[in-house]
Amino acid sequence: MMKVTVGVQIIADLYGIDEDLISESGKLYDIIEAAVKVGKLTKISSDYYQFQPRGVSGIVLLAESHLSFHTWPEHGLVTLDIYTCGDPENADAAFNYIVSVLAPTSVEYKKLSRGNLITEDVKVLKPQHVILH
Repeated sequence: MMKVTVGVQIIADLYGIDEDLISESGKLYDIIEAAVKVGKLTKISSDYYQFQPRGVSGIVLLAESHLSFHTWPEHGLVTLDIYTCGDPENADAAFNYIVSVLAPTSVEYKKLSRGNLITEDVKVLKPQHVILH
């Protein structure tokens, strides 16, 4: 049997972001929802929380897994987690879109393969084939 992975996870810290861009949920909603589309990811639901006086946390539940973030406007920081069991290029596309829009001065990230000990052929169906309504 060949060794396979069942997913890829990008964990990133984005520094030096304009605090006005990451203080309010409305702005982050537009950016994150657009990233899901750019990454051709399948959104099930999303939830955003506005901290007072500023700062946002959010999560998008994906058929492929999830995308989540937390902001610290006072530090110009966004922590980001994109996990998908779909095409790894889709996670990259969503990540690159977020980075291009937020324009951090520096980025620290790790890209992890998940499910590395699975040794059987894993067939990933198109997400719309597995969503239960």
